[in-house]
Amino acid sequence: MTDRYAVIGNPILHSKSPLIHTQFAIQTGQDLSYEAVLAPMDGFRDTVQTLCDAGYRGLNVTVPFKFEAFQLATQLTKRAQSAQAVNTLKFDDGGIMGDNTDGVGLVTDIERNLGFILQGKRVLLMGAGGAAYGVVSPLLDAGSILIVANRTEDKAHQLAAAFNARGSIRGSSYEALAGLQFDCVINATSSSLAGSLPPLPQHENAGHTGIFASDALAYDMMYGQETPFLRFAREQGAARLADGIGMLVEQAAESFFLWRNVRPDTASVIARLRLT
Repeated sequence: MTDRYAVIGNPILHSKSPLIHTQFAIQTGQDLSYEAVLAPMDGFRDTVQTLCDAGYRGLNVTVPFKFEAFQLATQLTKRAQSAQAVNTLKFDDGGIMGDNTDGVGLVTDIERNLGFILQGKRVLLMGAGGAAYGVVSPLLDAGSILIVANRTEDKAHQLAAAFNARGSIRGSSYEALAGLQFDCVINATSSSLAGSLPPLPQHENAGHTGIFASDALAYDMMYGQETPFLRFAREQGAARLADGIGMLVEQAAESFFLWRNVRPDTASVIARLRLT
């Protein structure tokens, strides 16, 4: 019998996860189906229960339900506990296991696919929601020196405080970034979905390079187009630009491995998505 999986979110029609996991299944010879499921904003728990009762083996969880998935899981991996958010659910006789593969997906994309080593690098992480929480521990484990900035500054400080035992991290307002430079700037906010830009300091003349250091990487977790942030980064002199396609595929591969105990090749799937 074909095993059933899905990605659950709201909105969800834009999701490329069904294409990714279908490619993984073909590549590895796994007998499974994968679809996108729209959950009502107030109906995440009920939707998950319906899918579980219908025999689904696992789910990916996307915006805005990662914190709810964390609360729903009856078992949590260390990654999920650290992130305080869940993007992968696995159903078995023991209950619902929750994991978070976002962080390992991001770091794998940055270091392996883009060849940008994070050890000792000054990294600015924008945002303090579920996407940001999910990637902090892996960024710190990779040796980065991390500043978290958020429009609501208190939330940035709260996030930093939750991880200050793990490595070098502090919270900040956007205004306080003026005069600082970073080797890597990561957009984990929802601004790109809204077509807007976080209020980052800009350089005022050719003699000042703004927040982007020489050879800086600008990385937006949003994918599929040049976002306002990536356009800003290019105009402000960032040396390298990357969207979140690689992260999307790498976190999916980690979920696939959790469910099937088979690790798919990601390079071919990333290349295919670049063409669609």
